[in-house]
Amino acid sequence: MAIPLRFQLLVLLLLLLLISLFISAASTVDAASSAPSFAPSPHSFQSPTHTYSPALFATILSTLGFQELSTAAASANLSAITPLTVFAPSDSSLLTCPSCSLPLLLQELSLPGLYPLHFLKTLIFGTKIETLAPNRCLTITTDSKDKVFVDGVEITSPDLFNNGLVVVHGLQGFVSHLSPLSCNVERMTSLSFPAPSRTPRSALPSSPSIVHLMLKDAIIRLRATGYSVVSLALRVKYVEFSELKSMTIFALDDTAIFSGGGNAYLANFRYHVVPNKRLTAAELVSLPPMASLPTMDPGNNLVVTTGGGGGPLAPMKINYVKITTIDLLHNSRIVIHGVSSPFPHMHHHQPYNDEESSFDHEMKRSNCDHMDLNRGICEVEAEVPAGSQARVDVDHRR
Repeated sequence: MAIPLRFQLLVLLLLLLLISLFISAASTVDAASSAPSFAPSPHSFQSPTHTYSPALFATILSTLGFQELSTAAASANLSAITPLTVFAPSDSSLLTCPSCSLPLLLQELSLPGLYPLHFLKTLIFGTKIETLAPNRCLTITTDSKDKVFVDGVEITSPDLFNNGLVVVHGLQGFVSHLSPLSCNVERMTSLSFPAPSRTPRSALPSSPSIVHLMLKDAIIRLRATGYSVVSLALRVKYVEFSELKSMTIFALDDTAIFSGGGNAYLANFRYHVVPNKRLTAAELVSLPPMASLPTMDPGNNLVVTTGGGGGPLAPMKINYVKITTIDLLHNSRIVIHGVSSPFPHMHHHQPYNDEESSFDHEMKRSNCDHMDLNRGICEVEAEVPAGSQARVDVDHRR
């Protein structure tokens, strides 16, 4: 049976976008060998940090009825990671694994990021998410009755606790330690699981970096919310981005990418990432016009061309591109905002006067005469010097 032409074109376009992305990643290898230095921004941003004490985690679990698990909260070192999702087995379920180390088990049942029940239901069947225990993944599945299972154990008490930083789901069923191959389904067999070991409660694996966990959280959540190409871009540049302390990403959704803006966005993806700054909604809209933001593209900064917070120039614009969705996704190290199109590079940008506050005046002051989306460049026409008159050469020969 012949494959429809529309499907062939879609597959071809996706392949071209992936090729463009990998070429872009390869071109930055040399630059990555010498870490780029970013000029300090004239504005100081302080990322809010949320640190829960081990005693507070223990109180939450104990209040919800998970007495056994609450005793392991201090040793499991959960206080450094927020937001956090905990899948809590009942006290009776923990009796099925007498040799388990409760602190390690609590790490294996905790995910960086917020995963309420309605979001878990949107994940692809068999999605694997890395836990706080390094190289240990939980597998999320659903059945025909819309029930959600975590490594085969049903979530019987969903969303017992959710304050925007911590989510707790109740589990009922057999619980044991995760396999060392739990993140690699291709190699897992019935013979791959090691024999239970009596691990001392103090002997816990060292936790991976918070940025490492927050990146994986962002990759999974982007893929499930219509930003699968941006999710793929983060995977390709995972090693580079995991070295940052925090970041702000301006994302283009899949529909906009496949409708024509994909090449410009993917080829200049690093230009859409602000390193070591976590600009939440409140901080983003408070930026004044002409504020400059460094990017992962050395020497090329973003410019706030329209300040946020409402007014005649709303919505907010950066490089004359509208910010469509503020706080599209955020966790303790990453904030992602949606944009309407790729950012063009700015050349010889001039500020507009404060008194010229209308959109028409802003566009007159803009020196983005032509926006080339294929190259992601804002082209500027040459200005005529003051006192001179534009001259048009006419061929009088007949």
